[in-house]
Amino acid sequence: MKDLKVEINRVLNFVPKDDIYIFQENIDRHYRSVLNKTGKGNDFLGWVDLPSQISDELITSLEKTAVSIAEKAEVFVVIGIGGSYLGARAVIEALSHNFESLKGDSKTPLIFYAGQNIGEDYLHDLLDVLDKKEYALAVISKSGTTTEPAIAFRILKNHLEKKYGKQEAKERIIAITDKEKGALKKLATDEGYKIYIVPDDVGGRYSVLTPVGLLPIAVAGFDIQKLIEGARSMETLNRKATAMDENPMALYAAARNALYNSGKGVEIMVNYQPNLFYFIEWWKQLYGESEGKEGKGIFPAGVNFTTDLHSMGQYIQDGQRFLFETVLSVEKPNRKLEIPFDEENLDGLNYIAGKRMYEVNKMAELGTTLAHIEGGVPNIGIEIPEVSEFYLGQLIYFFEMACALSGYILDVNPFDQPGVEAYKKNMFALLSKPGFEKETERIKNQIS
Repeated sequence: MKDLKVEINRVLNFVPKDDIYIFQENIDRHYRSVLNKTGKGNDFLGWVDLPSQISDELITSLEKTAVSIAEKAEVFVVIGIGGSYLGARAVIEALSHNFESLKGDSKTPLIFYAGQNIGEDYLHDLLDVLDKKEYALAVISKSGTTTEPAIAFRILKNHLEKKYGKQEAKERIIAITDKEKGALKKLATDEGYKIYIVPDDVGGRYSVLTPVGLLPIAVAGFDIQKLIEGARSMETLNRKATAMDENPMALYAAARNALYNSGKGVEIMVNYQPNLFYFIEWWKQLYGESEGKEGKGIFPAGVNFTTDLHSMGQYIQDGQRFLFETVLSVEKPNRKLEIPFDEENLDGLNYIAGKRMYEVNKMAELGTTLAHIEGGVPNIGIEIPEVSEFYLGQLIYFFEMACALSGYILDVNPFDQPGVEAYKKNMFALLSKPGFEKETERIKNQIS
């Protein structure tokens, strides 16, 4: 079976190979810090051996719960924000039919999301749909007090209880939360909701391979055992060697930091498969929250080509040269569609008649990469054989490990997010939350 590959040849015109491989000693040291759980933020390193530690009992329980939900629900609402929903959504949308909600023949519940924003129209529109559908929900939060999901859960819990009655509503709510503490844990215990645990030593953005991600993915009808198997294969590879020539996670971490040191402060993750859009969104959160601290860090951005070639392509080709691209490639698609021959050929496309759409897309990918390199944009390549549970599992572990190494190279804690609290303090003060009176007064004076 093939594995994920990393290619740096299209970086070497911009930074010498020695400038990348000089990180090897640094990476060896940081690998020991990660694997031995001794580095910064070591109380959140539970994800490192998570794939190999997931029990068969937990997998069986999640699969049984997914079947139970499918028996009574047309829609499964995942309530969470950041890592509490992005990982699950990334995998589900990558594996789903691009028009799943319109197919009409789905044997598993449609997955909708709430609590990832505070949009009144969004949540009201969701309620319009849930009025007419049989549904269940999972609320995902260690604390139960994060504003966005807490608001959504309060509203949807109220709707669920009015629709089904309080007793049946309990059977349609699953809490994924802390083992011992927090408002959601207390409520779930008091109300008798089914509970799955978020491990104490796994932070939100590293939690895809816990019930946070695994339950929604299973409910959507995908093989969580294969997902875990893919992650395990990358964990095994990770433990075999730290040398860049043998470990793609080390190579990616070193290459992006070498580019960063050369003045390339923005990394654009490029994707040519529309159903990988949310995978890039998950990657952006993983790297943005992990690295952006203390005035340091590569800014993570994302584009979906060829669509964004008609918007962002101009800037990438000719704009300021402070960026590099990482191209996420898929070796082969899961479907087949050929371009037909047309007698009149008014569109001039007969020169590609008989070719698969994928062939054209691949040539667009290669042509764009070459153009951007000529325009001064270095390119790292990451390739997976296909979009499947196994290879998405590989990608998840690959990016998590490389992110930890990159954070340590930057000498930051890759597992906290202190900057996220800044907007919350201001929002709470503006809403006159008890305990924020001094902040409320400060802001009033500031804006008066």
